[in-house]
Amino acid sequence: KKNSKRNSKYEVIVFNDDTNTFDHVIDCLMEFCGHNYLQAVQCATIIHNTGKCSVAIDTRDECEYIFEELVKQGLEADVIKQ
Repeated sequence: KKNSKRNSKYEVIVFNDDTNTFDHVIDCLMEFCGHNYLQAVQCATIIHNTGKCSVAIDTRDECEYIFEELVKQGLEADVIKQ
């Protein structure tokens, strides 16, 4: 029997802020979320225009890791259960 809690999906949300540059956000999304350049630019644009964007969907452990790395880089982020 599979552990439904372990297999449930979580997502990482990144929020807009007044301190990080567009390029820094793009670099972080490519490095920690595995985005290619186009994906990272699209997410950064959504973050800038709407205030937030879901940047990763994965297991809780993986999302927590991505979240911690993004926060270390100065981004405002959160992990939520889908």
